[in-house]
Amino acid sequence: MKLRKVVGTNDNEILSSGIRSISEQAKALNSLSASLDAEFVYAVKLILENSGRLIISGMGKSGHIGRKMAASLASTGTRAFFVHPGEAFHGDLGMIAPEDIVLLISNSGETDEILKLIPTLKSFGNKIIGLHGNAESTLAKHSDVNLIARVKREVCPHNLAPTTSTIAAMALGDALTVALMEQRDFQPHDFARFHPGGSLGRRLLTSVKDVMKSNGLPVVTPDTLVRDCLFVMTKSRTGLAIVVDRNKIVGTLTDGDLRRALLVADDAMMHPVKDYMTSSPVTIHENEKLASAEDLLKQNKIKALLVVDDEEQLVGLVEYNV
Repeated sequence: MKLRKVVGTNDNEILSSGIRSISEQAKALNSLSASLDAEFVYAVKLILENSGRLIISGMGKSGHIGRKMAASLASTGTRAFFVHPGEAFHGDLGMIAPEDIVLLISNSGETDEILKLIPTLKSFGNKIIGLHGNAESTLAKHSDVNLIARVKREVCPHNLAPTTSTIAAMALGDALTVALMEQRDFQPHDFARFHPGGSLGRRLLTSVKDVMKSNGLPVVTPDTLVRDCLFVMTKSRTGLAIVVDRNKIVGTLTDGDLRRALLVADDAMMHPVKDYMTSSPVTIHENEKLASAEDLLKQNKIKALLVVDDEEQLVGLVEYNV
């Protein structure tokens, strides 16, 4: 990407503004991390020990944060979903069961649409976690647990637009998500189960046999001449030939092996493949996961991996960019 040259006073002011905004928000996050206390621990334990779900609600920018939090939590092992406070007040409260925990987000702690939900939630018997920036607010006084995302001021030059406060609330939500993941020992394969369409899900859930090449494999015998082997390699476009003797894999001849052979012997083309092949090539079972295949490819710095069945017979080939 070509970088644009910064010239002129206005350009420098723009760049300085961006740097200042990010720096001030970073300071706010450092202060937030230092302020975490037993309430955060209690919130995590409350969610862990709860048999119901975590319902998240917020209005405006807090609603956007709430939706992101619910999505992150739901994809990492916590049953969570977002309910719009306005819709909740007009019927969607029926989606909330008494055993659910409700996390209400409001920077001021005085958002009318959020406060209206509290009496009903109390009557249901729901535990309430308040995520806000005002320990003296109405929301704080009526919450069972308080997660305080207090900031000194917004990075907005007029201290009006929700900026630093939204970053703080988002960070606190992420901290909650990560703590819950760690306490549940949530692993990559668990994450993949909730993301089967993503690249991680594909790597961790897909078997090698689902993506391997099984037809037209570049197979030769140990006595095949290098010259003839080259034709097989060229036709397959895999950059190697698989040397098989009596249905057993005995080696491979790669592009690299071929180049080295030509450097040491002018008549290499007329030699048998067994003179230059790499013995005992790396293999993988067809039922292994794609992630394991990719790890082997990277660890051994190779571009293709031979796939075998229970009898150690060649059944396919999996390449690096699968």
